[in-house]
Amino acid sequence: MRLYDTFTRGLAELPPPPGPVRMYFCGQTVYARMHVGNAVPFVLSMWLKRWLQLGGYETKLVINITDINDKIYDAAPGASAKLAADATRWYVEDTDRLGLGRPDVEPTAVETVPDQIRMIEELISRGTAYESAGDVYFRIGRFPEYGRLSGQRPDQMQEQEPNPRKEDLRDFALWKANKPGEDTWWESPWGRGRPGWHIECSAMSEKHLGTEFEIHGGGLDLVFPHHENEIAQSRSLDHGFARIWMHNGMLRFRGEEMHKSLGNDIALCDVLDRWGRETLLVFFLTGHWRKPLDYSDATLAAAAARAERFRDVFRNSHEPAPDGAWERFAAALEDDFNTPAALAVTHEWRDHELLRRALAIFGLESLAVQEVAPTDVAELAERRQAAREVQDFEEADRLRAELEAAGWEARDAPGGYRLVPRR
Repeated sequence: MRLYDTFTRGLAELPPPPGPVRMYFCGQTVYARMHVGNAVPFVLSMWLKRWLQLGGYETKLVINITDINDKIYDAAPGASAKLAADATRWYVEDTDRLGLGRPDVEPTAVETVPDQIRMIEELISRGTAYESAGDVYFRIGRFPEYGRLSGQRPDQMQEQEPNPRKEDLRDFALWKANKPGEDTWWESPWGRGRPGWHIECSAMSEKHLGTEFEIHGGGLDLVFPHHENEIAQSRSLDHGFARIWMHNGMLRFRGEEMHKSLGNDIALCDVLDRWGRETLLVFFLTGHWRKPLDYSDATLAAAAARAERFRDVFRNSHEPAPDGAWERFAAALEDDFNTPAALAVTHEWRDHELLRRALAIFGLESLAVQEVAPTDVAELAERRQAAREVQDFEEADRLRAELEAAGWEARDAPGGYRLVPRR
């Protein structure tokens, strides 16, 4: 299998099965309800894990929870710990509703603070980090490869975290001294404080996957500075770190990337309430994982129609797929996990077994389940059919309206009709 690697700007081959394939995807910073754009890396990583396992790979997926961060302190001064706990619960609730299961490990920044302190101490001992008035900074000038992931030129970089006490304006924080209004802190060799954002992910990934693993993923907005800084920290300790860097394209809304800071975000829970998980998952399938994807009523309605087409396949007779059908589907996913191409192949199928097997990879096997109408709805349909048989079309139309009001429709089918939920 080949996946596009941001670091090399090309396709990288995974090792042959059984691997292993160890994956770390940057997860949610828990300071507000998760927006639908943040669901993309979660969904992508869970799909990829399922596909690899189907192909005989041993996998381990880690998706972290960032529960120490400036955004949390800013959102709830003096009450950041409570907000982080509440938002963590919301995150788990909302992602559970996607029906894809949970990652193998979901570490938090809080539980790995001792690991982060140990990494910082080692970086200081090697001369690649330094303490300044209770803060600790990474010396970018000591890491010659800095900027390779993002394409940033170190000599043209702007300051990441303004502080006049830094040796170099470009240096970034590994540890931050406790400030007024910050209600959580940890003791360290440099005084009371908390870790910086970037060291959290280096520590969490390496604790659960080792110092070298196959895939590191996240949104395209994390390439710089977050992932660039992770590489600098870990490789300065002679850790191989991630071999392939997967960065998913951003969800767009009204022509702009979806971000809380822009005020154009839509909560995942609200999308699930309105459209349902099946429509949302089909929507994600329509875009290549590393390309932007436009969120709108029109694109979600189109995804809902696609989901209904799959349901219709299972409402009709099974037709065996031609030889090589699964191989065409697999070839699309093996080539940079091209879900739009794989989706196009599945829409050709009327083979119930094959289609159910493919949909299960994406958590969509529920599309094969036929819903049974309640007794009162079934009785309405029978009365409508009887009215039609005696050509009482006025009564048949009245009963059809009652069926629709109850959320069902009677579709003509060989030998009579078929009751189908209205969506």
